[in-house]
Amino acid sequence: MTTVEVERLTKRFDSVTAVDGIDLRVESGELFFLLGPSGCGKTTLLRMIAGFVDPTEGRIRVGDEDVTIKPPSGRGMAMVFQSYALWPHMTVRENVGYGLKIKKTPKAQLRSRVDDALALVQLVELADRRPNALSGGQQQRVALARALVVRPKVLLLDEPLSNLDARLRREMRSEIRRICKDASLTGLYVTHDQDEALSMADRIALLRDGQIVQCGPPAELYGRPETRFAAQFLGDTNLIKGTVTGESDGLLSVKTPFGMLESTSWAGSAPPRGDVTCSIRPEALVPSRDAGVNVIEATPGESVFLGERIRFSMRTGDGSVLDASLARPEASTLGTGKTMFTVEPCEVVVLRD
Repeated sequence: MTTVEVERLTKRFDSVTAVDGIDLRVESGELFFLLGPSGCGKTTLLRMIAGFVDPTEGRIRVGDEDVTIKPPSGRGMAMVFQSYALWPHMTVRENVGYGLKIKKTPKAQLRSRVDDALALVQLVELADRRPNALSGGQQQRVALARALVVRPKVLLLDEPLSNLDARLRREMRSEIRRICKDASLTGLYVTHDQDEALSMADRIALLRDGQIVQCGPPAELYGRPETRFAAQFLGDTNLIKGTVTGESDGLLSVKTPFGMLESTSWAGSAPPRGDVTCSIRPEALVPSRDAGVNVIEATPGESVFLGERIRFSMRTGDGSVLDASLARPEASTLGTGKTMFTVEPCEVVVLRD
């Protein structure tokens, strides 16, 4: 297993800085995601690590080796692209073994390694088919097997599921994670799909304008975003303006237009002061019968059916509009009049900006 580390990595295209001084370390065996909107620099960063784009500044290390100026073939990496790029006239077995054939691997060893790669992606029984006889998900597995058969130190994936339909994307998420873990691979995965990143990653680096906005495990980024951008990009949220009125024993008091809220979550080590913005996820609002702090009185309005959950648009007494997401049994108990909702202090996240 192998670590990947970049130091002050920068890429400029004329007057445009696509990647701006990024420091990053991916641990051995970790499935690490580069997440962000289009144009944030995530694919450029991945292509620099792969060796397809030369950095303007900075260093890239794989394990203890500096590979900054090495060609792609000398970095011990394999890449899976958005396009599967399978040879249509070759069988699955021939596609998977093509890289080994180019390297003049002995036939017996080539066949053994191809068999191992096909077994890992569960395609042994389809080894003699051609790509046009495979589903999209099966073609994606062939592309994965082709990358795995060369036994890379690091597997790079550039939005590999973007061409699949929603059902196949969900299926392949767990498959790719299983394959990476079974093979003990260090993986870097680029995507703009928040659900993909949250459900698959060990850690996520959220990028914006060529810089890392926040980095950490999925639950941390979702549950404790540091900025409005992070809170809004990683799922739906309610952004609430407020003013900090005090702090005691790790409990922050925030005055909002519809009442006092208490929070145990904020960005940075020191409690914030003055005017702030709070993030509350819709599913954190729960119907309650108790009045008091962290209880919000609101009238449920328009609802949207989302299968397992129902989304409500609620209006508070001051005219603010909040979203609440309730499980169907819970939602069925709501009336049409004013309702009290409670939120735990840890779910009231005070943002840095």
